[in-house]
Amino acid sequence: MYMAVDKLYQPILRTDASGLPIEWVNFQQAVKYYYLGVVLYECGSDILTLHGGVCAKTGVRSKLDINSIIATDGGIFAKIRARKDYVPPLTNPALFQRDFNLCLYCGFRFPDHDLSRDHVTPIVQGGKDHWNNCVTACKRCNQHKGCKTPEEANMSLLAIPFTPNHAEFIFLQKKRILADQMAFLRAHFPRTSPLHERIDANMDQGKDNANNS
Repeated sequence: MYMAVDKLYQPILRTDASGLPIEWVNFQQAVKYYYLGVVLYECGSDILTLHGGVCAKTGVRSKLDINSIIATDGGIFAKIRARKDYVPPLTNPALFQRDFNLCLYCGFRFPDHDLSRDHVTPIVQGGKDHWNNCVTACKRCNQHKGCKTPEEANMSLLAIPFTPNHAEFIFLQKKRILADQMAFLRAHFPRTSPLHERIDANMDQGKDNANNS
């Protein structure tokens, strides 16, 4: 079987029949959905072409084009994730991605290994380990803040933490997202989501860096 190796690791966005994002899948999982005949429709662009064997009767070689976005029956997990009271699991990688790797105290950007999860209201003061009480902090700022609130530590919080919906959480799980996938996901972000401004600012910064290089 032949495949485009350069696009082999590009994640594919899976949605339910109504178009609500469900999860990222790899090309092997996508092939399984195509093979089982459960892909209801496709969006986005062709990102991978797989070639199989040659039919003895027709002499035609089989080919499968995989799109960047595929819709299938969502199942029970999709229904759970679509509930208004659904809260995505809080993980450090997703938290750091939500805050675009910025320490929300000093304002500098750091790699993941230099970041930590800070509880705005410390656990020892009754704070919860919840999206709305957690921010990205560099290890130095987190250590300086200790078991105090930002006010007690005289440290200003640069942004208000928020809980992402499921579409936002899917965005937070991956850093390699195609333009059509990004547009599709952003259509399911709340209009007031801080991620809109952060994504646009990050894109502008990327353009400036490219122009200055």
